[in-house]
Amino acid sequence: MKKILIIQTAFIGDVILATPVIEALHKTFPDAAIHFLLRKGNEGLLKNHPFVKQVIIWDKKKEKLKNLFRILRQLRREHYDLAINLQRFLSTGIFTSFCGATARIGFKKNPLSLFFTHRIKHEIGTGKHECERNLELIVPVAGGGWEKRPVLYPSSEDYAAVAFLKNESYVCMAPTSVWFTKQWPPEKWVELISSLPKDTKVYLTGGPSDFGACEAIAAKFSGQVINVAGKLSFLESAALMADATMNYVNDSAPLHMASAVNSPTTAIFCSTIPEFGFGPLSSNSRIIETTENLDCRPCGLHGHRTCPKGHFRCAYNIDIKQFNS
Repeated sequence: MKKILIIQTAFIGDVILATPVIEALHKTFPDAAIHFLLRKGNEGLLKNHPFVKQVIIWDKKKEKLKNLFRILRQLRREHYDLAINLQRFLSTGIFTSFCGATARIGFKKNPLSLFFTHRIKHEIGTGKHECERNLELIVPVAGGGWEKRPVLYPSSEDYAAVAFLKNESYVCMAPTSVWFTKQWPPEKWVELISSLPKDTKVYLTGGPSDFGACEAIAAKFSGQVINVAGKLSFLESAALMADATMNYVNDSAPLHMASAVNSPTTAIFCSTIPEFGFGPLSSNSRIIETTENLDCRPCGLHGHRTCPKGHFRCAYNIDIKQFNS
């Protein structure tokens, strides 16, 4: 095996959950060149990754179809021995089916899986973590039994960039999410911060689009809460989370980032449930969710822009006392 392609063009968390596949393939084929295809904006996650020789970036927002075929031509020139597709969508099926790789592995649910050399079931609700489901894809070429915890590699420069924030003990909180029903309400985050000892330093993390929401929370406090959303790169954020005494996160990308640096994690699940397979994998982790038996929960595999029932009890009914029990 000389050259391997991994395809994961979805969101930030999905790329992080693909990293165990990188680790396992490198250990199995240490001399192989591993290339990783992802969507534009996520490339910073794999910056200077020791086992990824090349990151291929697909711009899905600008001339998506044109760029798809441009990248497909690029992939065909590489003559891959193996292509691994971690997604179940048509576009990545095109990359996998027609990239020219000798072996092409993906999930059966992909519309073009009939062109794959190996098709693997993707089953949600069986107790398996998404990292385990991803690793099942490489069983035909690398066997099983691999470590499922994701791994990111912040550099010494990344750690140096956030060193000035680590002068005292601190916690990190990532209060936002792409999906409303995956996001614990702002007033509940304020309540949680208020329950912490007054001398606890709190860093609110997230991307540039999260700055406003984090700033509204930070404004409720004087000095104790610092908004760093949009000010740090992916790997600088990971370096900050790595040394936090606790990372409080939603069912979203920061949860997986905390797992990838094996930092203490408290994961809050609102409309979704851990049984879907996206829970924390840090050695020190816990899950917080409503104790009320709601017949509307879960309301879907992914989040919604609003609560379908209008009450959002799966979030509001989480009691702050649960964090101290």
